[in-house]
Amino acid sequence: MKIPQVFIRFGQRLRQHATRLFAASFLAAGFLAVGSMCASAQQQVLTYHNNNGRTGLNSAETKLTLSNVNSGMFGKLFTLSVDGLVDAEPLYLSAVTVQSGTHNVLIVATEHDSVYAFDADAGTQLWKISTLKSGETTSDDRGCGQVTPEIGITSTPAISRPAGSNGIIYVVAMSKDSSGNYHQRLHALDAATGNEVNGGPVDIAAKYPGTGDNSSGGFVIFDPAQYKERSGLLLVGNQLYLTWASHCDIRPYTGWIMGYNATTLAQKSVINVTPNGNEGAIWGSGAGLTADSSGNIFFLDANGIFDTSLNSNGFPSSSDYGNAFIRLTTKSGLAVADYFEMDNGPQESEGDVDLGSGGAILIPPMKDSSGTTWQLAAGAGKDSNLYVVNRNSMGKFNANSNNNYQELSGVLPGGIWSMPAYFRNRLYYGPVGQPILSFEFKDAKLLTTAVTQTTNSFGYPGVTPSISANGGTNGIVWASENTNPAVLHAYNAETLVELYNTNQASGGRDNFGAGNKYITPMIVNGKVYVGTTNGVGVFGLLGAK
Repeated sequence: MKIPQVFIRFGQRLRQHATRLFAASFLAAGFLAVGSMCASAQQQVLTYHNNNGRTGLNSAETKLTLSNVNSGMFGKLFTLSVDGLVDAEPLYLSAVTVQSGTHNVLIVATEHDSVYAFDADAGTQLWKISTLKSGETTSDDRGCGQVTPEIGITSTPAISRPAGSNGIIYVVAMSKDSSGNYHQRLHALDAATGNEVNGGPVDIAAKYPGTGDNSSGGFVIFDPAQYKERSGLLLVGNQLYLTWASHCDIRPYTGWIMGYNATTLAQKSVINVTPNGNEGAIWGSGAGLTADSSGNIFFLDANGIFDTSLNSNGFPSSSDYGNAFIRLTTKSGLAVADYFEMDNGPQESEGDVDLGSGGAILIPPMKDSSGTTWQLAAGAGKDSNLYVVNRNSMGKFNANSNNNYQELSGVLPGGIWSMPAYFRNRLYYGPVGQPILSFEFKDAKLLTTAVTQTTNSFGYPGVTPSISANGGTNGIVWASENTNPAVLHAYNAETLVELYNTNQASGGRDNFGAGNKYITPMIVNGKVYVGTTNGVGVFGLLGAK
């Protein structure tokens, strides 16, 4: 049946209106970190995957379009060399006063415990600092090949930038002193100079009531040697939240989340989600915790002990939430407010099929066919299933059936070691060994199969897509392939037809270094920044000024 043009145009206007509403709702919720500093709406990226909903969307990109992202007009501008692996996503501040000049600044953190500030447009180094104290080195890899040969700064920093300020960069760094002791420290750095501010750095220590791994006197104790911080930092208002991953599941370890005052760097709250058990770390292949406008935190926990014995409210009787999709409240300190555990969650934990290999994403409010508004979140891990939860009633645990909002079984073959992106009612996932797949919401439910996919596939660990768009137009999906050399891909977000990749230009013109496992492209102000094993590739329109 041919659809009349009047209805097509009406549908297009509805989609455009929905896009504007989506952007407005995220802005009102404080999710957007790609924001304006002045009337000219200068762009910024101050946190992992663009915002605290972790959508990966920059909806204010006006320079890169479907017509100019091609090998004839777009390519590598330059590469930035640094002193170690770039596992953290680079971040971007507009119009910072540095060295008596005004610069758009790219922040790059390395596993050599260094933080760099570059002019984001010219590539010149503005400053560099080391987070190591005198006599210290970076941590060794702790007998684990996940982050090797050294562990320094693994997680994506978070940046606070109140109006009129240059900004403060929050970084967690691991190190080792001359006596063989390991340290995890929280640093606060002035974005204009790299100097420590707010009394930083502070050594990270914690204890929490429990009898689980590494417990003593009725408390589980945080041992800085046993952890690395892989998930991106989360900044909500003036509170900074940190999480901790293990080294190759080497026990003892448990599931820590810590909250710090961003002004004083004082620890304000701590929770452990496996305090009377073991494992249950938070890593998400580098993805950060998510947060909504009420300060609720959502994340996927890794394999660990889950107590199938529930109390009268449906919560684990021993407060162990391994392998769960968790909501924390922050109103009176950190506490579990709700959760969803798969009916076979404990069995998956025992087989290292953890949900926590992926990152959670918050979906903007959407209405079903009856007009009911739903607040949803989505996540996926190693078991190939895509889980959607109602943020207000996540489903808890039932050994006989899953009670979450929606589940698409087996639609992510190969499993997820990454997180999705969101644009115009679609979720974009990159499973291991598979194409990027887009899943569409209709009436607040995902269609049961992918509506589009790329023609090429991505080896381990799959891919975390990022998206640039100008409102609801010129949507482009960006993805970095973990190969040597690495390959940056760009696709039409509507069709997933490829627009460009770095192998298309002759003579290796756009090669930018060796691939890196959990790299997330960052797109801002007409440029794309991609971390590698020893630097950052910078891409944009060729010949543009």
